[in-house]
Amino acid sequence: MHHKTTIEPFRIKVVEQIRLSSEEERLQYLADAQYNPFLLKSNQVIIDLLTDSGTSAMSSEQWAGVMRGDESYAGAVSWQRLENAVKDLTGYPYVMPTHQGRAAEHLLYSRIGGPGKVFISNTHFDTTRANIEFSGATAIDIPIEEGRHPDWDHPFKGNMDTARLEALIAEHGAANIGAVVLTVTNNSGGGQPVSMANARAVSEICRSHGVLFILDACRVAENAYFIRHREEDYADKSYRQIAQEMFSLADGCIMSAKKDALVNMGGFLALKDLDLAVQCRTVLIITEGYSTYGGLSGRDMEAIAIGLEEVFDADYLHYRIKSTGYLGEKLREMGVPLIWPIGGHAVYVDAKAFYPHIPVEQFPGQSLVCELYLKAGIRSCEIGSVMFGKTDADGQLVPAAMELVRLAIPRRVYTQSHIDYVVETFRELITEKEKAPGYRIVYEPPFLRHFTARFEPVKG
Repeated sequence: MHHKTTIEPFRIKVVEQIRLSSEEERLQYLADAQYNPFLLKSNQVIIDLLTDSGTSAMSSEQWAGVMRGDESYAGAVSWQRLENAVKDLTGYPYVMPTHQGRAAEHLLYSRIGGPGKVFISNTHFDTTRANIEFSGATAIDIPIEEGRHPDWDHPFKGNMDTARLEALIAEHGAANIGAVVLTVTNNSGGGQPVSMANARAVSEICRSHGVLFILDACRVAENAYFIRHREEDYADKSYRQIAQEMFSLADGCIMSAKKDALVNMGGFLALKDLDLAVQCRTVLIITEGYSTYGGLSGRDMEAIAIGLEEVFDADYLHYRIKSTGYLGEKLREMGVPLIWPIGGHAVYVDAKAFYPHIPVEQFPGQSLVCELYLKAGIRSCEIGSVMFGKTDADGQLVPAAMELVRLAIPRRVYTQSHIDYVVETFRELITEKEKAPGYRIVYEPPFLRHFTARFEPVKG
């Protein structure tokens, strides 16, 4: 029989206590954190949907791997396992382990970036953009038009606009393009997938102009799920085969293993080109560690090698995508405006539409993030004008394209009752919408301000 309920395809073996705080306590906690959930302590949070990065639960197999970790400085057996796993999956010969994805970004973009260079992406994520801009280069986002409209339906809203790509290469000159970076799935664009046809088109354009093509592959397994279920000719391929085909189209990849390798720390850079790999490896040894461990212990490398296998399990991926979809569909049924269709790792609520009374310069996304926490102890992440807004020469806010709140679902961590609790919270927030205040920034740093900015409510 066909069951309506998607069960977690695992048993729970170890549990971690959640402290259930009261609303009075949370009022004080949030005020102490100056209304920035990044500054809350984790034991003040009931359900943590801040990020799906590094928050996965590891399997008993991965924990067994941790015990097997070979901590030799050079040429550890655990390194050989990781290198083989990455080579087999990506097909790239040169693999550099790093402590997480942004370290891999630093290795690559510090080599190929710099003033005058232009990087083009379907959407650069925050740390990617920061690494590129920190090198002095320019980062340009060119999602397809459908990707800019939360409620438009499209099976592959993460796709890159290939006509714009051609135009930008012509405008800036191929020699000035540092790289074209395709993020799968497109995180800042709503966790939306990229089709194989789009990846192939991008690959052909890059190849014809001699431009480096890099895959940001931290959610490549989730992306493979969507390709198999939405793109013609892929229904009979395994998720792993689909990922391997996508890797074959690019010149290299960056991966934060904290997402689809199901671990709490780790990442890698993998490349086809020896010369570029040698340059990046030099930076690796200076900043991360020796070339066979990067920023990782042997036990981390074991866990990543095993996670890269487990993540392509068909039952796991079915549960993963369906359980994220469950939250999105329930919210949509009650009229919560969100990015549709639901992506792989998160539900993105359109805070501007949810709180139409709050102007963008008072950050409706920040308001929703605070209300979710106060009402239910749910921690989430603003992806709007706090994260991506800019200030112009006159000190005026240049808002982000969308004011979103991301509810990112950690892998293998929460059960359906946890998610139902989140749904109930939104039901309550809807009844008190007009009470939610706007916020103003009282302190911000020059880069990545969303991590450490401080706020206060605007008294209406």
